[in-house]
Amino acid sequence: MEWQLTWTIAQRELREALKNKWLWFYALAFAGLALALSQAGVASAGYAGLGGFGRTAASLINALLLFVPLMGLSVGAGALAGDRERGTLLYLLAQPVNRAEIFFGKALGAMLALFAALGLGFGFAGLGLASSGDGNAFAYLSLAGYSLLLALVSLGLGFIISALTRKGATAAGAALIAWLVLVFFGDLGVMGAAVSFRPTASALLAVMLVNPLQVFKLAAIYNLRATLDTLGSVGQYADYEFGAALPFILFGLLATWIIASFGIAFALFNRRGDL
Repeated sequence: MEWQLTWTIAQRELREALKNKWLWFYALAFAGLALALSQAGVASAGYAGLGGFGRTAASLINALLLFVPLMGLSVGAGALAGDRERGTLLYLLAQPVNRAEIFFGKALGAMLALFAALGLGFGFAGLGLASSGDGNAFAYLSLAGYSLLLALVSLGLGFIISALTRKGATAAGAALIAWLVLVFFGDLGVMGAAVSFRPTASALLAVMLVNPLQVFKLAAIYNLRATLDTLGSVGQYADYEFGAALPFILFGLLATWIIASFGIAFALFNRRGDL
């Protein structure tokens, strides 16, 4: 695999992704919400002893759980399916490039576009916090880092959808369904399991760790508080069982999701005899 060819394809994919109006719609919506949350958190900093940064970061986690997967899935779902539908993918494969260079070039370009969109949101939120002189730079940057990991997981899942579909509209619909399952049924599933089956703390934690969004939530909360006691018995069990190794375990789980999702997507793309 030649890096120059991969980078050329990545640049093309970056330009195409940056033309996606939905990506910028989600990015601007997240940026506006992040700025509003930062200002609201600062404004309430004097009430009940609650710090502005803590309130902003906690609110941002909930916003990130909605916006980041939606952005990643939508960009990834259109990366291969859109080119396949337009015939561009057939043209690329007719050139002296292999499937690995095409796939990873498109993945790299989509990653850069997604990072640019997320950078807009975090930039606005950071400006809101910086203007008030309130904040924790290390915790904020750590939250941004975990968000990028979640974005890559979502992008990889979007590429799996894109590798399996022939039309962009079909891929977009499947991405929306996947987002609904991950976001809404993830939380509802955990609550439903807790109410219906009354599992042990270890079993409920295992259910949470299956969903990458829940892994991100655990990592983000731990990053802010250095403990998960706010999650009740599940958080206390996780703290007791894993201790200081917990953030490394959560990071490793997100990294595993990234490697597995892109690996599966490439295997599906590489095995297709038709386009």
